[in-house]
Amino acid sequence: MALTAIGISNRALVKLGAAPVGSFSDGTAEAETAGALYEATRDALLSAHPWSFAIRQATLARLEDAPVADYDYAFALPADFIAALSAGGPGMGRGLVYRIAGQCLQAGSQAVVLTYIARPDESGFPPFFTAALVARLAAEFCLPLTESTARATTLYQLADQEFRRARLIDGQQDTRSGFETFSLIEARN
Repeated sequence: MALTAIGISNRALVKLGAAPVGSFSDGTAEAETAGALYEATRDALLSAHPWSFAIRQATLARLEDAPVADYDYAFALPADFIAALSAGGPGMGRGLVYRIAGQCLQAGSQAVVLTYIARPDESGFPPFFTAALVARLAAEFCLPLTESTARATTLYQLADQEFRRARLIDGQQDTRSGFETFSLIEARN
């Protein structure tokens, strides 16, 4: 079954002991809380770690207006952009000096390839991330719905544990990078 924002929110609500909702506009306290907190919580969790499933690369479209100072060119950020990881010239995903300013990337290169954290569709979330998001949402929903600070504190601790577990699993999704250049190794040659 494909995950949706409502489905993930309902898992968090059930974990909290609250009633699930049919939509964020149901008019219930649960729906209003979930609707108000879901997107910000999801985006905060996505930006907290370079999740392998959320990393994208894109060649950016150059904007007509150049930056006022420091850089020669400005580029539009992708619509699903959350955070930059690196930028490079044509055919390279890194190595370029750049700055994110507002809704654009500024650089000295005429062409930019951006490696970034995207906002993927919920159906693309792996189970480890979904579990971390559900735990974080339950913690976020707790205080507005139950007014229990002790329960909220416990849920935040559980959410932190789930986040650490998800990061550990995600870290195993890639080959470990070695030293590309290191002065002590070069001195031995």
